[in-house]
Formats: sequence, C-alpha cells, structure tokens
Amino acid sequence: MPSKSMTDISLVKDLLDTIGGAEAVELAKICEKKRRSFTDEEVAKKMGKKVTEVRAILNKLHFRGIATYQKSRNQKTGWYNYTWDIKKERIAEIVTEQQAETLQKLLDKKSLETDYNFFDCVECAERAPFEAAAEHNFLCPKCGSKMDSASEPRKQKELDEQIKKIQKELEMVSKMGE
Repeated sequence: MPSKSMTDISLVKDLLDTIGGAEAVELAKICEKKRRSFTDEEVAKKMGKKVTEVRAILNKLHFRGIATYQKSRNQKTGWYNYTWDIKKERIAEIVTEQQAETLQKLLDKKSLETDYNFFDCVECAERAPFEAAAEHNFLCPKCGSKMDSASEPRKQKELDEQIKKIQKELEMVSKMGE
C-alpha cells in the first residue's frame, strides 16, 4: 500500500495554509516530490510564480522551523545561493502540539456529555445540567422558557467521530515525522 503524501493529510494542509497561504501547500507538494534539497528558483519555475513570492512563502515556513536552508556563495557572481529543505518532522511536531489540545477538549466534552443529563432551552438554546435545570423548575434562567432534555446519543456519536478522525490523522502525521 503506497504511503500517503504529507500534503494529503487535512491537518497538514490546514497548518501550511495558515502559515504560508494556499501556495505553501502547493510548494510543499512540489518539494515532497523532489525528495532532495531544492532552490527557490526551481520551485518558482514549477509553481509559475515569481522567485520573490516563493521566497516569501519559504521565509514564513522558515520562521516556524518547517523550511531550512543552506547558504553558499557563487564564486563567479559573488551572489549567495540558497538550497532549501522541508522538515516533515517539524510539521508533525507542530500538528501534534496543536491537535493534542483540541483532542483533550473533545475528550472532556464527551466525558461531560456522558456523565450528565443536559437540558436545552427551546427558545434561546441555553444549556444546563440536570441539577441547574431542576433548581429553576426546568425553566430557562435566561428567558424563562421551557427546557427539554438534550441527552442525545447523536451528539456523543458526533464527538466520537471527531475524536477518531483526529486520532487517525495524528497517527498518520506521527508516521510521517519518522
């Protein structure tokens, strides 16, 4: 089974898009296919962009430690040449850090949904646990409308699906970083 490209993972796409824009995803895809260090001129040619635009993206990625470069001086012209690399390990590290917090929040929310009976207001969507709803005679403390039971297995199932999706993508990301 062929391994999945790092740019096929939605968490990685979101990260790259957030840091460097949509072109950062395209740049990473091109660099991943090269499987070697590359120059900004090579990537600019493949992307059909100006070298300055590609350098701007690479510098944004470099700021987060995703892109690294080696600098060498051209003896004939005196200009510096930069060869770049994209660090998959750093991408995996950043994604894992970001998603660990999201995953914990979802797990806490799932635990709360499982452990408590909630009641929702039919008018303003205010949510309260059973104890708080009972204190107010199942009338909304905000607007005074009736509160109905909100214990829905559908919500727990949605949370389970979100948790599984993130865990699956984190597993793929961790393999990518190895």
